[in-house]
Amino acid sequence: SGSGSGSAMEALRAAGRAVLRSPRLARHGLGLRRRRKLPESWADMQEPLLEGMCFTLKYLGMTLVEKPKGEDMAAAAIRRIVATARVGARKFQKVILTVSPRGISLQDADTKEMVENVSIYRISYCTTDKLQNKVFAYVAQSQESGALECHAFLSPKKKIAQAVTLTVAQAFQMALDLWEATHAGR
Repeated sequence: SGSGSGSAMEALRAAGRAVLRSPRLARHGLGLRRRRKLPESWADMQEPLLEGMCFTLKYLGMTLVEKPKGEDMAAAAIRRIVATARVGARKFQKVILTVSPRGISLQDADTKEMVENVSIYRISYCTTDKLQNKVFAYVAQSQESGALECHAFLSPKKKIAQAVTLTVAQAFQMALDLWEATHAGR
């Protein structure tokens, strides 16, 4: 493997590990036990995931965090976001969150306007909250300020929040595989 780009690879590896190490995913046996909606096997996901898997969620908000990963950090951040969201009586923005090996993109569900594009290299953690189990959140480094931001989304069902988390974990793995393939000197 060439030098220089090794750090990007390490970042991906670490992020992928952090996602998969999320105790919640382990507890739910990767959420695949009662898999009515999820594909039969990961292999079936390779194709659609390259194109991008879409989920319609409600954007709850964002808060700055100190650490790039960790369950307690994420739980506290989600608590802050949910508390703030409850106070403001505004309607939540409905977004289409698309997960692919390139990262996460957010599009306004009504106007179809692009809200944000987050490179997979900037995402350091994602989780489904234990208490607020319909909430999916990810931590990413802001491109502008370099600050760590935790963004939280409300999904219609607990299963969907888990599916988003799993899909992000799968996207990390694919990004890593693609990275290794392109840097293997072939």
